[in-house]
Amino acid sequence: MPLFILKIAAVAAVVMAFAWQLAHSRGLPIVLIILAVLVIVYGLVTKRTVFGRQVYAIGGNLSAAMLSGVKVRKVNFWIFVNMGFLAGVAGVIYSSRMNGAQPSAGEMFELDAIAAAFIGGAAVTGGVGTVVGAMVGGLIMAVMSNGMQLMGVEQPIQSVVKGLVLLLAVAFDVYNKRRAGASR
Repeated sequence: MPLFILKIAAVAAVVMAFAWQLAHSRGLPIVLIILAVLVIVYGLVTKRTVFGRQVYAIGGNLSAAMLSGVKVRKVNFWIFVNMGFLAGVAGVIYSSRMNGAQPSAGEMFELDAIAAAFIGGAAVTGGVGTVVGAMVGGLIMAVMSNGMQLMGVEQPIQSVVKGLVLLLAVAFDVYNKRRAGASR
């Protein structure tokens, strides 16, 4: 394993140990601490490491990344490993919050995740976006979902509204790309 991954894992383990102690002594929710650690770690990885730059390069222009010497297959492998890790963390947290595990748990969360990424600034064409932006998009989607649930909006209508929000975010991104391309 690359040395920076071992360093990140060691730092994450130490932070998690302190977070666990802090959560029981001060009453902070452990989920919030885990989220903060993940945002900080992945924010640093994407902005300050070669791996992060390679991920953005592959997302922005695959051919250019290959020609620049990026080992695309290796980077893609580690991207999928990271996504598996994050899916595992999300599954453990969701199961613990629901006090049980269901095979169908998390269905239709993909719409919220994609909408959060686009609202947060990710581009349809790839290579653009930040961890903090995705978090802001996630908060917007969560507030919207919570508001619709409190208002008693039926689930199918909620899905339609979320789909329309996703459609508007993608349309806005495409419009901005075309406008930026026309001004060149």
